[in-house]
Amino acid sequence: MDDPINLSLLQHYAFCPRQAAINLLEQNFGENALVARGNQTHERVHAGGNEGRGGTRTLRALPLYALRHGITGQSDVIEVLPDGSYRPVEYKSGRHKPRLADEVQLCAQAICLEEMFAVVIPLGYIYHAASHKRREVPFTPELRQAVLGARDGVRELLRSGTLPPPAADDRCQLCSLYDDCEPFAPRDFPRGYDPFSTALEDG
Repeated sequence: MDDPINLSLLQHYAFCPRQAAINLLEQNFGENALVARGNQTHERVHAGGNEGRGGTRTLRALPLYALRHGITGQSDVIEVLPDGSYRPVEYKSGRHKPRLADEVQLCAQAICLEEMFAVVIPLGYIYHAASHKRREVPFTPELRQAVLGARDGVRELLRSGTLPPPAADDRCQLCSLYDDCEPFAPRDFPRGYDPFSTALEDG
């Protein structure tokens, strides 16, 4: 049986498979101002403890797992509404990322909660600390499939042990591994691969 895949790796893979591979295979997670700011945001969220307000309970840093789907991790915030329903809330320090990477991570949390508590969760929220706003994310069949696709992609990285080609597009400017990846350096790409043909999805 394959080991469960961490929720954060799903986010990295959905953003860029090469980023996830460098994390996994080289144990290199990078560090830049964006990463440091994100770590500070999560520390503040988790330091708040659990609380109740207006009939809604807020659970922080809840361990999550979905054994059937092979994913595991930890939440930022889980809101338990007065009717007993669950809403995961993922905190991000910056703006909306491309390629649904954050949405995949959030939906994976919902899949874990659904297995843990035998519930159905139709949506969750991503809170952007920079704007102090949160946006609703519906957990569509397509997004749920993207979670499983990212999981399978990470497993394939582990099996193959090889780095995918770099994205070499606008995503790279957001990546903490830019210097290690060297996405625009001359290299031998697989036949037929065009690193500049990958269009950013606006999400």
